[in-house]
Amino acid sequence: MSRRPILITGGSGQLASALVDAAGDRALTCVGRPSFDFDRPQEMMALVRGIAPALIVNAAAYTAVDRAESDADAARRANRDGPAALAEYCARMGIPLIHVSTDYVFDGLKGAPYLESDATNPTTVYGATKLAGEQAVLEITPQAVVLRTSWVYAPLGKNFVLTMLKLAEQRDVLRVVADQIGCPTAAADLAQAILAIADRIDAAGWNDDFRGVFHAAGTGSVTWHGFACAAFENAARHGRRPPRVDAITTSGYPTPARRPPDSRLDCGKLGRVFGLRLSPWQNSLARTVDEVFRRRHALGPS
Repeated sequence: MSRRPILITGGSGQLASALVDAAGDRALTCVGRPSFDFDRPQEMMALVRGIAPALIVNAAAYTAVDRAESDADAARRANRDGPAALAEYCARMGIPLIHVSTDYVFDGLKGAPYLESDATNPTTVYGATKLAGEQAVLEITPQAVVLRTSWVYAPLGKNFVLTMLKLAEQRDVLRVVADQIGCPTAAADLAQAILAIADRIDAAGWNDDFRGVFHAAGTGSVTWHGFACAAFENAARHGRRPPRVDAITTSGYPTPARRPPDSRLDCGKLGRVFGLRLSPWQNSLARTVDEVFRRRHALGPS
């Protein structure tokens, strides 16, 4: 792998950016739109062939959960057809594919953390197309690692933490859903896990134990309301006054796509096979909020 790069899809997205930041001295090439676009598969695959990677990490996806309800074709192209094309290339070239998926493949009604072996039942177009992508990848190429993650956030991009911090500067009172629970995942932690898997494959060669679905999310769980309150507590260390956060139910904040009410992921398999466990979400949130304010300070007053 030292002679050929790891190819990261996802352009300037929060996970792709975190992978670039964490790459160190690894050979890595990151691609995104417009040169790499799932809506232009022939040009996309010509780019991949020109790079000739040793391994591909697919961090690109259609992630606009609500918009997908009325734009199913675009979601399917990005979340199913694009990964399938990458899988076909990987199968032909005999290289591994690490494909990132989502907790939205579940309906959230189990009442306990989901295992990889639990039945899937997506309730949104986004979840259904991501599940179709998982299935396509696993059907097409034998060297496939599918990582389901959840509630991803970072100090850049579009995510819940940044939205909450911005709203806290504009409003004294916020209303946040308190009856949905999940496992917040820092993009930096997920990136480190992905690169550790790539290093393991590079060092030891492919092992069939690596094939299949793994859950990779932050350790611990919380509601959106609790997550927001924790973000404001961390922002208070930087002199920000926390707003009042009123707890509401999902019905009080209707959206086109139905979110899973309980999408906790059991990540034990990731530890058993790869020896990996992502950081507790509380620790990672504190680091992320610190980084948000460090970047603001570096930019100076607006």
